[in-house]
Formats: sequence, structure tokens, C-alpha cells
Amino acid sequence: MTALTFEDPLFRTFAIAATIMIIKMAGQAWLTVWRMTKAKGGFRSPEDAKRSPLNPEPSEGQLAPNEYVERSRRMHLNDCENIPPFLAVAFLFVLAGPPLWVAQVVLYGYVVTRLLHAAAYLTAQLHDVRATMWTPGSLAILGMAVYVLTQAI
Repeated sequence: MTALTFEDPLFRTFAIAATIMIIKMAGQAWLTVWRMTKAKGGFRSPEDAKRSPLNPEPSEGQLAPNEYVERSRRMHLNDCENIPPFLAVAFLFVLAGPPLWVAQVVLYGYVVTRLLHAAAYLTAQLHDVRATMWTPGSLAILGMAVYVLTQAI
């Protein structure tokens, strides 16, 4: 096994794909905060609707669901359900030593499908469209897991 360095194209592929997904996930959290600030609502905790420097004019209803905020929150939850398993299995996949071109197709393909899924979700596309974008990424995770398992056994 070679050292995990950026000189190794397999590890570099993982590092790029993983970092993009981490930025996407962290960015989604910030998008949710931005939407809450813009809507002045969609808050979740009772203390969030109290007067503060960031909420100088609290109002009734700030704790009520706000679809503008909730859409972003659902997108973040979807990231929390899908990206961590990708990060874990993709790392193990790289350790299992697949051919570089296979890793590039699978890892970068996953990134593309997650970004397309996010675009579909953000623009309120039908579930069918979102599912079409989600499915290849889910299959990539399962495929990598099977590969890792077959190499480890």
C-alpha cells in the first residue's frame, strides 16, 4: 500500500471529491442560516424568538415553520443522511485500491449527482426528479461498500 499523499492520484481523487462534499454540506448549513435571517423566522428553539442583537424585533410566528427555511433545512438533513456514509466508504474504497479510472467515475460521479440533487431540491422539482439524481449516488455508495467488502474478505 502506498502512503496516503496528494502525489497518489487515487487519494487525490478522494480528497477532491470528499472536500467538495464537505463544503457542500457546510454551505447548506450556512444557506439555512441565511434564509432564517432573511425570513426573520423559521427558528426552532423558543429562545431564538427572544429579543437579541441579531433579533431586535421578535414577533409571534418566528418559531412557526417557514417553507423557505424548511426547504433548506430538509436539504441539509438529506446531506447529513447521505454525505457521511459516502465519506467513510469512499475512504475505505481508496484503501481497497480500485483502478484510478473507476475511482474517478464513482467518486466524481457521486459529487455530480449530489450537486444535481441539491439543484433539483432547491428549485422544488418533483420527487421523481430528485430521486433520479439521488439514486446513482446511493448506488455508488453501495457499490463501493461491496467492493471494499470483497477486497477485505
